[in-house]
Amino acid sequence: MSVEKLYIFDLDGTLYEGTDHFDYYAKRLAIDVEEKNLESFWRDYEKSKIGDHILAIGKAYDVEEDAVLTVDPMTLRVVEAHNWDGTAWPSEKVEQVYDRDVEFDFEKIVAIGDGWWLPFACAKHYGVDNCYKRYVETKEYMVTDEFQLDPIPGLRDFLLRLGEKTNIVLMTNSDADDVGRLFKELDLEGVFPKVITSAKKPSLTDHYFNELKNEYSVAPSEVVSVGDNFINEIAPALLQEMKAVYISAHGNPVDHDNLIQVNRITDWVENFKF
Repeated sequence: MSVEKLYIFDLDGTLYEGTDHFDYYAKRLAIDVEEKNLESFWRDYEKSKIGDHILAIGKAYDVEEDAVLTVDPMTLRVVEAHNWDGTAWPSEKVEQVYDRDVEFDFEKIVAIGDGWWLPFACAKHYGVDNCYKRYVETKEYMVTDEFQLDPIPGLRDFLLRLGEKTNIVLMTNSDADDVGRLFKELDLEGVFPKVITSAKKPSLTDHYFNELKNEYSVAPSEVVSVGDNFINEIAPALLQEMKAVYISAHGNPVDHDNLIQVNRITDWVENFKF
């Protein structure tokens, strides 16, 4: 039986909990929504959060087609496509428009892997062109005294202990400034010997996984990816025959021997065997 020699952690949605920042992001985006569409924007956003809309975590959103996609996370092929109102596309149209693997670029096609992307997709549907500035505002808000981002009890000690026994790396799509601010808020400064920021997951996930395996001289079976976004962190790990811990209270899209799913990272930490 292989021994895990490298753990690769995501940050956003993995090493801290809570959803208030997603709602704040939605409020900032709502500033740019035309008044005639505001009621519909909020209705769709609230429905998407509770699973009462075609848009949901686990789907993907095609900005140009204004279509909600069901994507096989292991093959990145579009299985189904729906209009915003929930009407399904004919299979012929799906095959014609999506005749190759989906490439997520954060602009034209995005994976709705966590709560950040629900307000984004709603805003795009209702005509908001530039969402990034509101995302930056939200990240800045998250490190002010107005916002409470509480460290997860015991997480720092757990990670330090894990780091004494094996290699731990942080790999996140957040930029270096965001990571530095969040580390202070979460009491995680000095925990990770190696931090990869602006990782552009899922586009560059395989690239960084391969680099890390080479850097630490480990086999795929000795590596564990820990994250809350299935397409960004989990599916690529399983496809490389790595192990994965999926942090999500939502449904698991695959059944895999190398995969563990927990609702919160504390559930995994409390049951971890050193």
